[in-house]
Amino acid sequence: MSEVRVKYDEEFKKNAVKLSYASPKSIKQVAEGLGIAESLLYRWRRKYTSEGDITRQASLEEENKALRLQLIEAKIEADMLKKATAYFASLHK
Repeated sequence: MSEVRVKYDEEFKKNAVKLSYASPKSIKQVAEGLGIAESLLYRWRRKYTSEGDITRQASLEEENKALRLQLIEAKIEADMLKKATAYFASLHK
């Protein structure tokens, strides 16, 4: 049987991170109290600051992901244009 994945909203993640920084409890205890895995809370801490803002690293990772997607789309478009050019060039011979 497979486990059901729970998708947490951004507000929950931000509040969990804020709590983890503000609480005198350990990360493990905070995670257990919230019913989430400790590793998940650490991942969220890499993404959000203690104030709930997106970290510089997370911002750069999102930008990098978007740029990679744009590059892939541009490569596909260039490949399609090359094939179309070759096709139309073969029609005019």
